[in-house]
Amino acid sequence: MRAAIYGAGSLGTILGAYITRKGGRIDLINRNVKHVEALQKNGAQVTGTVNFTQPVTAYTPDKMSGLYDIIFLLTKQQQNAEVVTFLKDYLAPDGVIITLQNGLPEQGIADIVGEDRVLGCTVAWGATLLEPGVSELTSSPDSLTFSLGSIGTKPNKLLPEVKRMLEMMGPVTVEPNFVGTRWSKLLINSAFSGMSTVLGCTFGEAAADRTSRKVVLALIRECIDVCAKGGIKIEPVQGKDAVKLLDYHGPIKKQLSLFILPIAIKKHAKLKASMLQDIEKGKRTEVDAINGAIAAYGRKIGFPTPMNEKVTDIIHRIEAGELQPSFDNLKLFAS
Repeated sequence: MRAAIYGAGSLGTILGAYITRKGGRIDLINRNVKHVEALQKNGAQVTGTVNFTQPVTAYTPDKMSGLYDIIFLLTKQQQNAEVVTFLKDYLAPDGVIITLQNGLPEQGIADIVGEDRVLGCTVAWGATLLEPGVSELTSSPDSLTFSLGSIGTKPNKLLPEVKRMLEMMGPVTVEPNFVGTRWSKLLINSAFSGMSTVLGCTFGEAAADRTSRKVVLALIRECIDVCAKGGIKIEPVQGKDAVKLLDYHGPIKKQLSLFILPIAIKKHAKLKASMLQDIEKGKRTEVDAINGAIAAYGRKIGFPTPMNEKVTDIIHRIEAGELQPSFDNLKLFAS
């Protein structure tokens, strides 16, 4: 059974380190030559809420050979057409690609390799790549969970093996309603990753500021509403039902929801959005696959999503150099 993590950056480095540490065999593949060289020379260095160094097997894509049964995909979603087409030649006939990406990437991947060769996985923890070979785990060690599922009607035969590998890092839940699980993760990402990027701060800082917290809650409410309109049942995340906790109707429930937000995100307070990390590196973000995906679905079903449209617009303006990530951007939500 050959396995690889393609796009082993901040998250993939830590996942690969955990799997290898528990005796699993997995290749870490990344286009960043300096990062790969550091992994080869020094091992994967995990810092933050845990600290350890683990020797790993790492390559650049041009060194790949043979076929893989399992490929965990962690590249940015805007590269999927190119990346998945490339990986198709390295995927065993009955192999599977597991996307751990943000947004709703499964169908696009299935269009290239086939629905029966795709599994989706949501990750409930975060990380930051500090330097080549060094990744900081920014979530609490007791939040290292995964939700795994299929978009097809038949479960993939490799799902038990994929689950076993992920369990080398943390608990795995196989979700019958994986679409609902995807939307629960998208709900969190659109609100906290979106505002972390707009404001240039961590998740905890976005929740601590009262004005920012109101925008975060409005983004969550908008996602809940668009799912209700579209008939999508949002699943709980790590035992927390966002709809019950944060869907407010009336001023009293709204104030309660505002009070709950910083508590709900406490385990991930130090997390800095990958989109913000991209901005800091001068890269384009995947906002169109996060806040933009909610806005696109809203347009599809005829439901307005002005808050997610606004976040998408602000982040595109930041990418273009018109704005900087800053709490000053809160004034752009005044209307």
